[in-house]
Amino acid sequence: MTEVSENPYLPHSLKPTKCETAPTLVLWTDLLPLSGWQKIVEFSLPVPWLILSWLLYASPFWPLGALASFMFFLCALRLNHEAIHGNLGLPRRADIGLLHLLSAVMVGCNSSIAWSHMQHHRHAMGPGDLEGHCGHMSAAEVLLYGPRFPLDLIQHCWRDGGRKWRLRMLGDGLGVVLALGLILLSGWSFLLLHLSAMALAQCLTAFFAVWITHQGTAHSGLAGRSQRGVLARLAYLMFYHREHHLFPKVPVSRLPDLAARLDTQVPGYSQARQPVVPWLDRAH
Repeated sequence: MTEVSENPYLPHSLKPTKCETAPTLVLWTDLLPLSGWQKIVEFSLPVPWLILSWLLYASPFWPLGALASFMFFLCALRLNHEAIHGNLGLPRRADIGLLHLLSAVMVGCNSSIAWSHMQHHRHAMGPGDLEGHCGHMSAAEVLLYGPRFPLDLIQHCWRDGGRKWRLRMLGDGLGVVLALGLILLSGWSFLLLHLSAMALAQCLTAFFAVWITHQGTAHSGLAGRSQRGVLARLAYLMFYHREHHLFPKVPVSRLPDLAARLDTQVPGYSQARQPVVPWLDRAH
């Protein structure tokens, strides 16, 4: 693999402080295994929302399909994220196959997301972190930048990821082309609306998947924001982001258990936490 180039979007003045590391005295390895039922739940999370969105798009209530599409995209991102980290208990080839499948349904390049996400963990909001640079922006800036974000990930993965990642990106591209062809040839309105919703979701990924969990943390030393309470569950536990960065091999479904241990066993951990939305946080 070639050396990762410095992030051209991050001003040199925005050098994050040293990021916190995983506490050594907290037990966490028992949280790694998923039971057979837990695996089934993970794989099935996006399916009801996808079906519901299609049913709504094909009905007189088609505008409501956008909400179902949003929830599908969120659950698909969670499944995609677990495959990136190998947290589903699958052979690596199966993880990669899942990324290709999700790329076709989400109409995006999940291999470039996988590559940039691993750089995000490695460089933690620093110059080599293309994904994390969104956290240095304002809300308005990241929303304006959003449509360019997936294209930048593709460009950087193609340039810096090496032959293995280029081949995976080509696999994603083939799946997306086939999906687009089938949708356009079918002419079915519910699939065309799904395509439009996925295009919009891709443009909002920088905001919802990166900025909302990292904004304001670059100079705090925290690995990310972390939510408790009902909003955390509505977001399918993806807002336990600080815990994920500290222990990326712990499956998302087990992050609340991990957070409870960190809150009670690590002095100062709970007090230093920054919620995603403070007024909806259980502890605030």
